[in-house]
Amino acid sequence: MDNSPIVKEYSSEYQNQVVDLILHIQQQEYNIQITKEDQPDLFSIEEFYQTGNGNFWVAICDDKVVGTISLLDIGNRQIALRKMFVDKEYRGAKFKTASLLLNNAIKWAREKTIKEVYLGTTPQFLAAHRFYEKSGFTSISLKDLPENFPVMKVDKKFYKYLGLNTNEIKLDHAF
Repeated sequence: MDNSPIVKEYSSEYQNQVVDLILHIQQQEYNIQITKEDQPDLFSIEEFYQTGNGNFWVAICDDKVVGTISLLDIGNRQIALRKMFVDKEYRGAKFKTASLLLNNAIKWAREKTIKEVYLGTTPQFLAAHRFYEKSGFTSISLKDLPENFPVMKVDKKFYKYLGLNTNEIKLDHAF
């Protein structure tokens, strides 16, 4: 684990590792009652996420997927940040995996001239809430989401990214 993760655009060779990582974090770490059947997008990542202004990335370390992030194009130059997960051993200041992933996604959004980034998350992901808030996201209510935002049944907390139209990226801290 001396190597630092690198962010790569998703390709199908990573599908099994992506599914395993996400399900492990959801089910084992946070005891969220969600199955792979509840997440059909995980089995059609190219068609679901890698279209329009959307994309999906993985953080790789020693040929192992240690993190994921995606941007889902929801129209109107708006995107939904989805599937942000980082292996427990790759969280924090040592690897900064979450910051690497988010920096990459925000850079992509700016290049695509996206005007708004939204996300939904579960109440259990307290460390993620702090990370998003430190990274320029502000908490919003369900009614403040665009009508085309795909709310997942486990999502109860919502955010909007405020730093998209600035040249400043506030993402140098660790998660």
